[in-house]
Amino acid sequence: MSIGGVLLAVLIGFVAGLVARAVVPGKQDLGLVATLLLGLIGSVVGNLVFSLVQGDGLQFDLGGWWASIVGAVLVLAVYVAATGKQRRVTR
Repeated sequence: MSIGGVLLAVLIGFVAGLVARAVVPGKQDLGLVATLLLGLIGSVVGNLVFSLVQGDGLQFDLGGWWASIVGAVLVLAVYVAATGKQRRVTR
């Protein structure tokens, strides 16, 4: 993978992580690096799942924005459920 490919993967992962954190309810004590890692892991998960659903076999393509975001949301939802953290609602 070239330097440009790595930078694109980091950008996609970070954006996917930010979107996932905005969508998933619950407390997420994640810094910038953890958000980036969440997005990268979600990118891998989402793209692999979508490639299997499409019947393409097990392939990986980091260019799928939607798959990356959906994967990051799934990974973050599992994280929030596993850690049991709830968002406090103040009125």
